[in-house]
Amino acid sequence: MNVGERPWTVIAAGVLGIVSIGAAALVATVISTPVPAGSVARPGPIAADYLPIEEVPMVLSAPAPGPNASTGSFTSPCGRNLEGHRNSDNVITAPGLSNGAHHVHDYVGNLSVDRTSTESSLAAGGTTCNLGDRSAYFWPVLRDIRHGDADADRPGGGQDGNLGRILTPARVSIDFLGNPRSPVTPIPRFLRIVTGNAKAATTGVNARAHWSCSGTPGRVSGTFYPLCPDGQLVQRTGEFPSCWNGTDIDSKTHRTHVTFPEPATGACPVGTVAIPRLRVTLAYQVPPGRSYAIDSFPDQERRPLTDHFDFLNVMPESLMREAVGCINAGRNC
Repeated sequence: MNVGERPWTVIAAGVLGIVSIGAAALVATVISTPVPAGSVARPGPIAADYLPIEEVPMVLSAPAPGPNASTGSFTSPCGRNLEGHRNSDNVITAPGLSNGAHHVHDYVGNLSVDRTSTESSLAAGGTTCNLGDRSAYFWPVLRDIRHGDADADRPGGGQDGNLGRILTPARVSIDFLGNPRSPVTPIPRFLRIVTGNAKAATTGVNARAHWSCSGTPGRVSGTFYPLCPDGQLVQRTGEFPSCWNGTDIDSKTHRTHVTFPEPATGACPVGTVAIPRLRVTLAYQVPPGRSYAIDSFPDQERRPLTDHFDFLNVMPESLMREAVGCINAGRNC
């Protein structure tokens, strides 16, 4: 591999492969960002992390619904974090640990979430959601890396290499969808689900990043930040696993109690049941050019394939029943 090249794990049209981006095509220079006194400079993002959306391959269509499909949807309106609820904790993967994420999370839904949260405190917490949904929905913040922010010398921010001004999403959509082969059953209260992998740059597994542009349908990148045409928003989508083992609300790896449907058919594997499929879509007005990046663990170099989303279900059981009813009846609620 030549100097300036980086190996990439690319997911395009459902095919997993390895490619490299040469320095002749994209100059792999570190994006210039001010380094405040007392902070730790880390590599990334680099110029090769960005790609015009027109050069991203088209994705395959989803499996066609069968006769027993659940084709409805349920939307939980939860705002876009105008409240500024952020911290560098992760109550799912690092409960009780201060700065357990080493990057800052944006939250919508439950207003009380931090490392000290318990099921009881979450059930009693306030929420930004209109329908009384107290669930916690969270993801790494996106930053304008041309400018500094107030956390430039703090854990999770500049101390962990995450420099830049935090951007508030222009839109946040939280949608629960059905299964193309069967009805769905309610998500149990306090179920924890993660999608994507915050350490995908070094482990190479469980990457589920979906980057796109608001006006360019069908093109989704798992490994590049998209450079969108003028007037289009940068989009991030979290597609969550939706086949549950029917017993556990969490697991040691936070992954083995839930899994994804079979890609070709959309059916849940034997031994699992279909639950509403959560999709979180974020849209941002970003500055022009190679000027934005997500937060990450320091050794992940803010690479786009490390994008990830977390969900802790604290939806009232009555509201969950309503959601399941809408989805199974083919209604959009």
